[in-house]
Amino acid sequence: MNKNVETFIGCDSEYSEADIVLFGAPFDSTTSFRPGARFGSAAIRHESFGIETYSPYQDKDLLDKKVFDCGDLELSFGSPEAALADIEEQSKKILEDGKLPILIGGEHLVTLGSVRAVFEKYPDLQIIHFDAHCDLRDDYLGVNLSHACVLRRCYDLVGDGKIHQFCIRSGDREEFLFAKEHTDMHKFSFDGLQEVVDELAANNTPVYFTIDLDCLDPSVFCGTGTPEAGGVSFKELLNAILTVSRTNIVGADINELAPMLDNSGASTAVACKVLRELILSINS
Repeated sequence: MNKNVETFIGCDSEYSEADIVLFGAPFDSTTSFRPGARFGSAAIRHESFGIETYSPYQDKDLLDKKVFDCGDLELSFGSPEAALADIEEQSKKILEDGKLPILIGGEHLVTLGSVRAVFEKYPDLQIIHFDAHCDLRDDYLGVNLSHACVLRRCYDLVGDGKIHQFCIRSGDREEFLFAKEHTDMHKFSFDGLQEVVDELAANNTPVYFTIDLDCLDPSVFCGTGTPEAGGVSFKELLNAILTVSRTNIVGADINELAPMLDNSGASTAVACKVLRELILSINS
């Protein structure tokens, strides 16, 4: 793989020496409200040069990590399944080479492509999911490959009790009823996260970590397609990321930044900082 022309700040190691590989999935064709997440990954790279490589929160620096950024995939906007297949293929290649994939969305459906590849390698996989929305619909307007269905499709792979959901504050009644029977849902906050992490860490369970940035309150992060009042603060999200980092993370993503929906640029800056802290927290 070749480096992208413009990389996320500090992520310019050679592929052969990298432990972590970033790649973007600029896809938002199933967005149900405000589109624009397809521009999220490119905006995060470009605006990352407005932050530092050093994190005072963790006392760590991206320059001390071996991270390779191979840029955005060229995805078919007309076919979710084709886009997911390309994402799965990229994740599979990274995993086969003994590296950890971090995906930058894009709408949340892109997660499914990466989860498919990670689940193939780690059949005992569990998922930690931060989001404002359940994403557990079996279909949305008759379509079962939608950002509103992504965790339901992940459930089809991993099964009962292996998806741990936090900050959830929006969904239809059927989604919440489904969660009571089949997932481990924690509404509104990160309450219960420590207990989940303790159990997963004790068993060295492989974990896929997906962060829909709309888990943040719109006062912190308004540049997203479906903002939901009542979210968490940046510091709460940071502390939760550091908690999850105690588990055996084998794949991760951040998604749902739509940069043009926040003309101030603040949402993109927040996304950059979240990605920096996520990279620095993994396997360290």
